[in-house]
Amino acid sequence: MIGALNYNENKIKSGKARLLTTNGFTKSDDALSFHDKLFRLTDLAERNIRTKTNTLHLSLNFDINENIESEKLIAIAGEYMKRIGFENQPYLVYKHFDAGHPHIHIVTTNIQADGQRISLNNIGILKSEPARKAIEVEFELVKASEKSKEVNLLESTKIDSVEYGKSDTKRAITNIVNEITRSYKYTSLPELNAILNQYNVIADRGKKESVMFKNGGLNYWIIDEKGRKVGVPIKASSIYQKPTLKLLEGRFKLNEYLRKPFKEKLKAKIDKAKNRSTSINHFKDELKMNGITLVLRQNNDGRIYGLSYIEHSDKVIFNGSDLGKIYSAAAIVDALPFKPASKEPNSIVRVFEYSGQLNIDDITSMNNLSSRSLMEDLLNPLEADQAALNQFGPKKKKKRRKLNL
Repeated sequence: MIGALNYNENKIKSGKARLLTTNGFTKSDDALSFHDKLFRLTDLAERNIRTKTNTLHLSLNFDINENIESEKLIAIAGEYMKRIGFENQPYLVYKHFDAGHPHIHIVTTNIQADGQRISLNNIGILKSEPARKAIEVEFELVKASEKSKEVNLLESTKIDSVEYGKSDTKRAITNIVNEITRSYKYTSLPELNAILNQYNVIADRGKKESVMFKNGGLNYWIIDEKGRKVGVPIKASSIYQKPTLKLLEGRFKLNEYLRKPFKEKLKAKIDKAKNRSTSINHFKDELKMNGITLVLRQNNDGRIYGLSYIEHSDKVIFNGSDLGKIYSAAAIVDALPFKPASKEPNSIVRVFEYSGQLNIDDITSMNNLSSRSLMEDLLNPLEADQAALNQFGPKKKKKRRKLNL
């Protein structure tokens, strides 16, 4: 209960939601504190300590093209709760603004005042689905079943990165996941995620101790620029092509054979890019010019410990070690003249990555050890060397000439 309530209240604090209406509370909506909301629901939930599930957190989602006023949303929420048998329960209705489509969240408990519980067994099929269909007709909404057919018929090969809050989450994830899982040749979930991450999507099995992980479940999330999961996950089974873990594992084995013909071609492109590169960033840019995305795996200290190559024209992905030892992270970094700088260099001389050309900003940003400008030292290397010898080398004493008087 605390988690469901906190989720929505935090959305309000961040300006991404507002409390739309309430049912079964003694105070007005504006006067309700977080404690008031929590106490009212937990007071009922605690009247039946034998029930493991005592919280219901619902979301009603509408078509991206529908502009539904708050009064209509309140009426829809009331009608829905009535049809699923929760009209006499206290509940909170929140309107969210953090996705590309209009939607509301409802938080309630299934424990009644007398301690009896409202059964949630098959509530989706037996009550929620009929309620949805009836409400779509009554309030003249876009029908979900018809919309699903339209989405399923769309087979677009052009996909764009999704940005949370600016597009319909499910539609955006569906388009990306369907296209990537269908057309690319990947042999593991990390390899699939390396591709999906380019479009701000991730496939997640959950924590190892979770029920979802143990049962082989899979969710798809939108991720932000820092790789953090945001929004609400989409179940693999709810996506049109059903890219579940079981289906993907079958693809992993098949793709082992399907990607083999493209291995030598990719290695040749990498060799060409490596021979022309002077730093890891330069190497990355060279590969990009040839339609290859280089994915770096780095630890917290910035050390590169793994590389993956995504070839977009042939739609294949290989880890460096799968291509051969010389394409691994350690070998590639070692082969480049300019190595990535560590976060805390031990030497007073700092290493700068050479990106193909040196400009005045690069030069003036480097540390110099003398009062002279680094530009002067670079332009007069012999004079600079002599100055350094004079500065750090032992100074010879001049002999004083004795005058014979």
